[in-house]
Amino acid sequence: MFESLSDKILGSLKKLKGGHKITESNVEEVIKEIRLSLLDADVNFKVVKKFIDEVKQKAIGEKVIENVNPGQMFVKIVHDELVKTLGGGASEIIFSSSAEPTVVFLVGLQGAGKTTSAAKLALFLRTKKQKKVGLVPADVYRPAAIDQLQTLGKQNNFPTFSSQVGQRPQDILTQSKAWAKEQQLDVVIVDTAGRLTIDEALMSELSDLKTIWAPQEILLVADAMLGQQSVQVAEGFHQRLGLTGLILTKVDGDARGGAALSIREVTGIPIKFLGVGEKVSALEIFHPDRLAGRILDMGDVLSLVEKAQEVMDEKLAQKSTERLLKNEFSLEDFLAQIQQMKKLGGIETLLKFLPGMGEISKQLKTMAPPDQEMKKIEAIIHSMTNQERRNHKVLNGSRRLRIAKGSGTQVSDVNKLIKQFEEAQKMMSQFMKMGLGSGMGRPGSGKRFF
Repeated sequence: MFESLSDKILGSLKKLKGGHKITESNVEEVIKEIRLSLLDADVNFKVVKKFIDEVKQKAIGEKVIENVNPGQMFVKIVHDELVKTLGGGASEIIFSSSAEPTVVFLVGLQGAGKTTSAAKLALFLRTKKQKKVGLVPADVYRPAAIDQLQTLGKQNNFPTFSSQVGQRPQDILTQSKAWAKEQQLDVVIVDTAGRLTIDEALMSELSDLKTIWAPQEILLVADAMLGQQSVQVAEGFHQRLGLTGLILTKVDGDARGGAALSIREVTGIPIKFLGVGEKVSALEIFHPDRLAGRILDMGDVLSLVEKAQEVMDEKLAQKSTERLLKNEFSLEDFLAQIQQMKKLGGIETLLKFLPGMGEISKQLKTMAPPDQEMKKIEAIIHSMTNQERRNHKVLNGSRRLRIAKGSGTQVSDVNKLIKQFEEAQKMMSQFMKMGLGSGMGRPGSGKRFF
């Protein structure tokens, strides 16, 4: 979502090089370009003005620390101000302090993704917070809403209240209280009705629900694609209901990013989660500092580590490390490593999390995409027999021709893979001889190899 904004800001910052301090003359042009970049990203103009004024005030006259150039100093100032604008720190879900279950209302306009977000949030709370979560479909106006949530509940093993089309939302919520107690739920997520626009009937209904069962959280599900309109929607709901947070959806699309950069500053409501895809698992805690780091190509290694801990197979990683230490690493192990990397989103996704990789990512787009190359390598290895994967030395000319035909590639592709693999083997062997692998991945070492 922030690629265009990131490219423009980074392009502006490149102009601030050399010199011994940041002055009004050498920063004015950069400030002007950043202002235009933010406005082009659909950031609220009041937010842009405040942001630029703060950056300029902190930057001008700032002495440059030894061995740190003005550009680096300015990037830090911009980063810190971005973090502040985005809300400072992550905002957690507020849980009930009593024995009663925590109640979460999801509100918003039609099409924002409330129903899907209900299942995403339920999965997050179950896996990350070890809570027993139940779903209550209370959108009786959209014909498929109840069926959709009940289907998601069944697919992911969430207790789901058996709401019926034709019931009043107020009655559904009243009846679900006893159901939640019977199910011994820790958290109840209520998928409320939406409208195409904010209207009095919608707000009155939501106010009624709030009096029937007071929620700990009222989260607005807002579509990032709406830009500044999302800010207006948030203000409208907040004035009537008192929102406690937001879930910003569709951030994996081509939205310009203005909603995320505006909504916290304008409304004071924290963004708590980002919807980053269609899968039920595609929900992330919103970390302002990490997002600011991504925008400025400073990386987001913490998120990468957390993602790796979730999806990587530790036993497989341990086995690969042991084989590497014994100089027995084979194409079969290499294939397993590729498949592990795919779980993290592939090479192109990984690069986005690493500092300074933005420029490399752009260069790769002009070449054969690395993830496509990985698919080709997978196809080649899959076309090998078990013997060939475990010992590539047996690959003579006729075997290589058979593998190329089976994988839909050329013999030259097979030869290229084998050559690269042998070079990697030699390099890893040298590392081991130098002692760089000492303790790596061994039991009790606390280290892992991926």
